[in-house]
Amino acid sequence: MGHAVSTGTREKLVTAAADMIAGSPGEDFSLRAVCDTVGVKLPTAYHFFGSKQGLVEAVVEHGFDMYMSQKNAMESSGDPVQDIRAGWDAHVAFGLANPGFYALMYGKVQPGYSPAAQSGPWEALRSLTAKAAEQGRLAVSPEQAAAHILATNIGVTLRQIILDTPDPDLSAAVREGVVRAITGEGREGEDLAAATVAETAAAHPEILGTAETRLFLEWLKKLKDAGRPEA
Repeated sequence: MGHAVSTGTREKLVTAAADMIAGSPGEDFSLRAVCDTVGVKLPTAYHFFGSKQGLVEAVVEHGFDMYMSQKNAMESSGDPVQDIRAGWDAHVAFGLANPGFYALMYGKVQPGYSPAAQSGPWEALRSLTAKAAEQGRLAVSPEQAAAHILATNIGVTLRQIILDTPDPDLSAAVREGVVRAITGEGREGEDLAAATVAETAAAHPEILGTAETRLFLEWLKKLKDAGRPEA
């Protein structure tokens, strides 16, 4: 009985914090206000999460759970490349509909740190690129393809959130550029994919910010290196 109550209280705290973040995207929230909403004292929040950052991480996980629920509900077309396109559009749509969650999920950059919950979207995308590779439709490895798609998808979504203006034309143009790159249409796939991602980020440093753009490009390089087979 006590365990059920404790679990319920923890979920209520996460939900309360999530509601505050969703209601005021980009703004900080008070741990005390979260506790007041649920009707518990501060020590209860510290018991469950250890710190305010612990609660934030729980909210991030909650955001990824929401995202993966939507992704898992999507029906496959049977064509992995078409499913990559649909997944791209769903990713952008989720970010625009949930900017507060998305900013925590992908906008808070800490070098060398990747929330465990990010593995869900990565594995789902990696599964699609693996299927495309099995059909002989990729010009790069499945890891390289997934890295280019995810990094660019995040950059395009963050740009629209920062500007607070949907830009479907930009999203579609970059999406198709990356699809052409990973499938080898145009020039050599890996070079084109890397150029597409880098140019997208570097072309608008005033939007993401100089430091953020540098971190984004470093992240892209790490993803690319991780997907490169050893000699």
